[in-house]
Amino acid sequence: MAALHISFLLQLFFCLVFSLPTGRNSICGYKSCLATKPSMLNVHLVPHTHDDVGWLKTVDQYYYGDRNNIQHAGVQYILDSVIDQLQKDPARRFIYVETAFFYRWWRQQSQDTRRIVTQLVNDGRLEFINGGWCMSDEATTHYSAVIDQMTLGLRFLNDTFGECGRPRVAWHIDPFGHAREHASIFAQMGYDGFFFGRLDYQDKARRMKTKEMEMLWRASESLTPPLADLFTGVLPNGYNPPEGFCWDQSCDDAPIRDDPDLEDYNVDEIVQKFLNASYKQAAFYKTNHIIMTMGSDFQYENANLWYKNMDKLIKYVNALQAKGSMVNVLYSTPSCYLQELNLANLTWPLKTDDFFPYADDAHDFWTGYFTSRPALKLYERQSNSRLQTCNQLEVLGGPKSTSGPFGEGDSDTMKRAMGVAQHHDAVSGTEKQHVANDYARRLATGWAHCEVLVFNSLAVLSGSEAPRVFCENLNISVCPLTESSHKFSMNVYNPLGRTVSWPVRLPVNGSTYSVTDANGKAVDSQVVPLSKSTQEVRRNRGYAKGELVFQVEAPPLGYTTYIISMVQGEPPASSSKPTAPRFIQNKFLKVTFDNTTGLLSSLTNLETQQTIRLTQNFYWYNASAGNNKESSQPSGAYIFRPNSSDPFIINKTADIQIVTVSSAVQEVTQWFSPWVSQVVRLYKDRRELELEWTVGPVPVADGLGKEVITRLDTDIESSGYFYTDSNGREVLERRKDYRPTWDLKQTEPVAGNYYPINSRAYIKDDKRQLTVVTDRSQGASSIYNGSLEIMLHRRLLYDDFRGVGEPLSEPGEFSHGLVARGRLLLTLTPPDTAADVHRPLAQGMVLQPLLSFQDGTPPANTKLEFSGLQAALPPAVHLLTLSQWDKDSVLIRLEHQYQAKESKTHSQPVTVNLQKLFSTLEVLGASEMSLGANQWKDDMNRLQWNTEKKSKPLPLSVRDPSPWEVTLNPMEIRTFLLRVRLL
Repeated sequence: MAALHISFLLQLFFCLVFSLPTGRNSICGYKSCLATKPSMLNVHLVPHTHDDVGWLKTVDQYYYGDRNNIQHAGVQYILDSVIDQLQKDPARRFIYVETAFFYRWWRQQSQDTRRIVTQLVNDGRLEFINGGWCMSDEATTHYSAVIDQMTLGLRFLNDTFGECGRPRVAWHIDPFGHAREHASIFAQMGYDGFFFGRLDYQDKARRMKTKEMEMLWRASESLTPPLADLFTGVLPNGYNPPEGFCWDQSCDDAPIRDDPDLEDYNVDEIVQKFLNASYKQAAFYKTNHIIMTMGSDFQYENANLWYKNMDKLIKYVNALQAKGSMVNVLYSTPSCYLQELNLANLTWPLKTDDFFPYADDAHDFWTGYFTSRPALKLYERQSNSRLQTCNQLEVLGGPKSTSGPFGEGDSDTMKRAMGVAQHHDAVSGTEKQHVANDYARRLATGWAHCEVLVFNSLAVLSGSEAPRVFCENLNISVCPLTESSHKFSMNVYNPLGRTVSWPVRLPVNGSTYSVTDANGKAVDSQVVPLSKSTQEVRRNRGYAKGELVFQVEAPPLGYTTYIISMVQGEPPASSSKPTAPRFIQNKFLKVTFDNTTGLLSSLTNLETQQTIRLTQNFYWYNASAGNNKESSQPSGAYIFRPNSSDPFIINKTADIQIVTVSSAVQEVTQWFSPWVSQVVRLYKDRRELELEWTVGPVPVADGLGKEVITRLDTDIESSGYFYTDSNGREVLERRKDYRPTWDLKQTEPVAGNYYPINSRAYIKDDKRQLTVVTDRSQGASSIYNGSLEIMLHRRLLYDDFRGVGEPLSEPGEFSHGLVARGRLLLTLTPPDTAADVHRPLAQGMVLQPLLSFQDGTPPANTKLEFSGLQAALPPAVHLLTLSQWDKDSVLIRLEHQYQAKESKTHSQPVTVNLQKLFSTLEVLGASEMSLGANQWKDDMNRLQWNTEKKSKPLPLSVRDPSPWEVTLNPMEIRTFLLRVRLL
């Protein structure tokens, strides 16, 4: 049978199981919109609630309405009340956003209620907007986790309501700044438009004057327009109703009193006030349509209050049309409003940068949360890596992965936990402490479910059911098995589609070990002493005297096994030296130190013969403090506000504690203060310099909150420019004290120049580029030419008056303050080859190998090595997703991970054959889907928009050479549903 025919039949098969019928008389989507009046000002009332998936209360507390002493909010009652009220008038509308809550509510409903809700959805009276598991943060999330959480929510809506459950509009009314990559993702998922509530106060003032509150956002420099073009609108009142028109039980605005025989009749007053508000708002927008968000945080617990007053408002305002009024009010949704803007057929301004940083006043830059809660940010990133591994092994191991020798396992719990963690008050670090603890608990529970699945899958693939363990605390050198065992094996699973080489450090108590790979070949290894900071951080949880260091190499989408045996049992001898080394060096890099200060002094790329002066140190900004916002805006969970542009240096010199020079690794331990230390490392055969920093507990006994940075000062002539990634994908140019869209009046010279980084930042000149790859999302800037600073940790003593209601002062494990540890990877390259190094390096940091251990020697006939791919993927191609979809199908996403023109070698189209991809799966058919996997690609039909500017010419997209061969152009992600058979 021809491949094309197979694909066609497969799509017919998928159509039968992929979505539920929407009902014979469904009129959802744009067809459900109420009629407007072309000659009038049409005011679209959008009833909505904004339900944070955790913030001041946990997800569970918000859903049930528990702990109302913290905040009165109960999501289950909101949905109960809204569904009741929607049934009373077919004109009424409501939008709902957070699928995590709706999913929970739906599971508790009777069949009668489900039928009612389904009919409301089919009629377009209840409309899902955005549709992800949560409304994600845009500054501190990684694109892979964002796509996953959107897919999770969209699939539930599609499975439950079919086409009528598909959102057409993205809706990010509360995130604190907006990333270009998010807009690109939404566009590729098939959304027609995007609305948000927050943007910089200066930008908003300019846009209001020029009527540019709505625009076309060109969200990629690599994807051919209109693939990443997204119509974007700024909502007029954030996401609240106009002043005086909040009719929730939490509000104090006057209801409409319309009985003329009773006291305080106020219809005329309310109507005139509403007309004034409408005309005022219309002055800032281009069409005769305006949108009003009628709702706010956790509103509509008693929906009758809202609808009764809105019904009256519509009635009395529209009654004036008979007397010549030109205002028409109607119930509406964001998609219905968007449709009217599209029908206007106007030309819209073009936006090509992003909306960071966000400030709501002159000294109120929301740039602190880029770093807030650094340990949670790292745990979320590591959990993303583990989820991808869990998803992959569920596919590769087959049905026995979820039900095998180690019990019942699943990936769904982890998917939901990660979905919740993407919320704009979760990974952002802007929640209360007890809520942050709950997010971490959910991730741990999710991994516990995945852990069983991983063990089952590895048992299937290896043929060994011997018990395995994970070591969760390797970053602080704690692993009971490696510390106590004289002989053990280590399984290294690699979730990337290419072979990886990775340094491993295992806590041990012997001085010499034998390490052999899966082929019995000896591997160079060395036992090095523990750093003093590691000994202090781990307290009494481990007793290892040293770390066994060696390099592992794992096949693509597969695992390999190493056998480790103790040869000598004496503890490792210390190699401490009293003075700073002159340099450390491998065959790629040379790092020199200043003999007087103990600080770094230069970095040399031995391959390109490039050298930069490089000094690195740690500093802290003194956080502004105040008991009220009016007297002095303090730093807090959201806001970064140093009280001086000059940070305090922690120490002008570094005390050198340990110098280790071995065949496997060279490292220098620097001690800057009792609460700041660092290990400078060069591994054998690695092209990057590793800086492992340990910061905390940050001292606050002096009454000063501290925002701790590391700063890299070089002789690179950066001229005020620096570069940051957007959610881990495309890189954006930044310029000090400058915004591409408006003339900036800079009022905060430090905080106003901070931007989020998710995986990398760099500075460059014509010949040299210094790139820093991070292990989590952080805030970064370049305040001085040739300088790059990254905020690592924050401990504050005051709330910043943005709602969280408590200082950002994390207690840490022992209630003395949080100790944070992380890694920065530095590369020095010519600018035109930099991406060839930092792209795979960043992907490797995001998707790290998963280590598991077995005591003793693996049983006979154990398969020590395995790859799920027939061959490694081309260097430009990344396997973004491999996940079980249903019994006979899997979801895959293939990504071109290079931008157009950034690499001479890799910024070219690449073709992959789907049938020749996997070693254990026979691909029977393939159907392409939208990025969100809730539409067939052929069915995507987005609204088209006119823009003022022509797009820059890009190379034409290369077409697929055959039905089985798919071609990826730079920055393109393609999503397929494969029908497969396990070999």
